[in-house]
Amino acid sequence: MRATPLLLLLFTLFLSLPQASKAAGDIEIAGDIVQILIPSVAYGTTLYLHDEKGETQMYQSFFTTVAITQSLKYGINRKRPNGGNHSFPSGHTSAALQGAAFIHQRYGLKPAIPAYIGAAFVGYSRIYADKHFGSDVLAGALIGTLSSFYFTEPYQQGLSITPTATKTGYGLQLSKRW
Repeated sequence: MRATPLLLLLFTLFLSLPQASKAAGDIEIAGDIVQILIPSVAYGTTLYLHDEKGETQMYQSFFTTVAITQSLKYGINRKRPNGGNHSFPSGHTSAALQGAAFIHQRYGLKPAIPAYIGAAFVGYSRIYADKHFGSDVLAGALIGTLSSFYFTEPYQQGLSITPTATKTGYGLQLSKRW
């Protein structure tokens, strides 16, 4: 039963992947791959951890990101720097940042750092390949990030230890989910 949503997610990701034969070069191809890799790792983490709540949140944030991005692309139909259509916002960047922000919000900043670096590279690759303007990439980043932060709650399993800092000192906060 869980394979059907996974196949739908992967199918949606691959629809947004341009054909490699049309790619401008290695940087664009790498950006295309990383754009799929980040949300796939985020989703795969929910499966690995048997995190059904996270899996549902991933679907919600991912499909909301795709729906908003595609609606804006076709509603606005901004010309691309290379003359093509549907520049605003960047779908590659929105998908990559959705995955990175999901990892951040669900599992913490530390495991999300490589995903954020990869997502920044995806945005760069879209500008480098003359597919998007900086504002397209920024809008895509905001859509993906806000979608994940809206739908995703931190993963709670057992005891949680959180570092704290105030004007008067530093400490650790311990919490246990019952």
